[in-house]
Amino acid sequence: MTRTAFAIAAHPDDIEFMMSGTFMLLGAAGYELHYMNIANGGLGTTQYDTETIVAMRRSEAMEAAASIGAVYHESICADLDIFYDRTLLAQVTSVMRKVAPDIVLTHSPVDYMEDHVNAGRLAVTAAFARGMPNYPVVPPRAAIQKPVAVYHAQPYSNCDPLRRPVLPDFYVDITDREEDKVRMLARHVSQKRWLDESQGMDSYLQTMRDQDAAVGRLSQRFQYAEGWRRHLHVGFCAEQYDPLCEALAERIVEASV
Repeated sequence: MTRTAFAIAAHPDDIEFMMSGTFMLLGAAGYELHYMNIANGGLGTTQYDTETIVAMRRSEAMEAAASIGAVYHESICADLDIFYDRTLLAQVTSVMRKVAPDIVLTHSPVDYMEDHVNAGRLAVTAAFARGMPNYPVVPPRAAIQKPVAVYHAQPYSNCDPLRRPVLPDFYVDITDREEDKVRMLARHVSQKRWLDESQGMDSYLQTMRDQDAAVGRLSQRFQYAEGWRRHLHVGFCAEQYDPLCEALAERIVEASV
């Protein structure tokens, strides 16, 4: 039986930044990979009109997904239009039922911008509603009955919006995948100038390396790492169901108390 991991994020390049090391490792462990950005990236520019940048970012995201053998799923709304509402939830739940994942990777419940937070909320509720036959989705798809485990990535800068530290439950060693992450993120070439100008990321590739190195230091074990927290199992799976940690056991260290 095929095992499936589904990465759901807000914008093109969010998966690459915060999740792609673990995502690639799950692919190497035999998981089929599925990749979705809820928003189309249309606000991520100071150079291009909306139609142009949306087409560019779609192409970049498709190339990034293809580079790791992931199935690409289309975006469904514009940047800053990711709201926790019925319209988007019906669409995300439909994709969730189509993919039928064993593992969902998504944003932290708290992060520096609301698109990230709302994308994570939509992913969680879509996973919860996957097996509810009376919940209508768009396009229509039958409910699925299988366990799913949801994992939250670290927020950008490892802090919540009030600057308080957010610590993972466990760390995944991605040291030997860091340059693969860099190559995957580098496909988003439209973002260099935008991130330099808007968020002070002097080089978005180096910013990602610095983020992964910071998480590595938190682990007290790895040079580069991604940190994760597992969502409460209730409504999703059995309490002991932890497929990510089982698949990547040799690369994982639990957070120290």
